Amino acid sequence: MASTIRCDIVSAEQEIFRGEAELVVATGELGELGIAPRHAPLITRLKPGKVVVTVPGGEKLDFAISGGILEVQPTVVTVLADTAIRAEDIDEAAVRKAKEEAERVLANRSEAMDVAEAQQRLAEVTAQLQALERLRKNLKH
Repeated sequence: MASTIRCDIVSAEQEIFRGEAELVVATGELGELGIAPRHAPLITRLKPGKVVVTVPGGEKLDFAISGGILEVQPTVVTVLADTAIRAEDIDEAAVRKAKEEAERVLANRSEAMDVAEAQQRLAEVTAQLQALERLRKNLKH
């Protein structure tokens, strides 16, 4: 019998996922974290990137987040994200347009948008595009 831990992924707007997981992998500030059942409690900041939840049976659910907090308790791991989206819900055209805009602002550095804001937006949309690529790769198998 495989042991599991409950996983909750929530954004400022809504609950994105709630269910049992065998493994949760997230992108922390110092690298990727793997959270399995019976993991030691912790709280850490997350940077824009991915969260991959392996559910019982082995299926992997892919999410893109814009940053946030990861909290691990004895029976639950919680991802509190600024924004979070399932890979299959990403609007690729909108993300590519946002990426081009952020890159243009960074190249010109004369726009009203703050450089740090453009860098943050670029990291967010890059994480979403990577989630789309992982989703497509998994669908081919």
